[in-house]
Amino acid sequence: MTKDYVIEMRNITKIFGEFVANDHINLNVRRGEIHALLGENGAGKSTLMNMLAGLLEPTSGEIAINGQSVKIDSPSKAAQLGIGMVHQHFMLVDAFTVAENIILGSETTKGGVIDLKKAIAEIKELSAKYGLEVDPTARVADISVGAQQRVEILKTLYRGAN
Repeated sequence: MTKDYVIEMRNITKIFGEFVANDHINLNVRRGEIHALLGENGAGKSTLMNMLAGLLEPTSGEIAINGQSVKIDSPSKAAQLGIGMVHQHFMLVDAFTVAENIILGSETTKGGVIDLKKAIAEIKELSAKYGLEVDPTARVADISVGAQQRVEILKTLYRGAN
């Protein structure tokens, strides 16, 4: 494993019963690069990403983050490593605001009370930094699909993905 890559997936294999979903897959990612993972339905793209995000564990192979071999056995472990995943199907609560959706499960509290003002300020800062403009006070049900996608990305960034 090398520090040239922020993510290295080496010889990743995932087997479900007798079905081989991924067979000795290698993926290297440098910081700041954009990659597209392409393939037909059932090719194993989601399975590979689910292993990186801690939703599944590889049957064999190795994952390294910043040159260090790691075991990603849960989404919280992935988050600790700065890994987040924006899923194909949105996981948003329509009745909640953008800010409420972003902080859900990662609430900042002040004296046991959710500090929504602080969260909104952090969300605005992330929005500006990454060019993902969205109104934190808008109800998710009232925003476009494109804006909902930005909310999902911001949710991942808010939790520390880099």
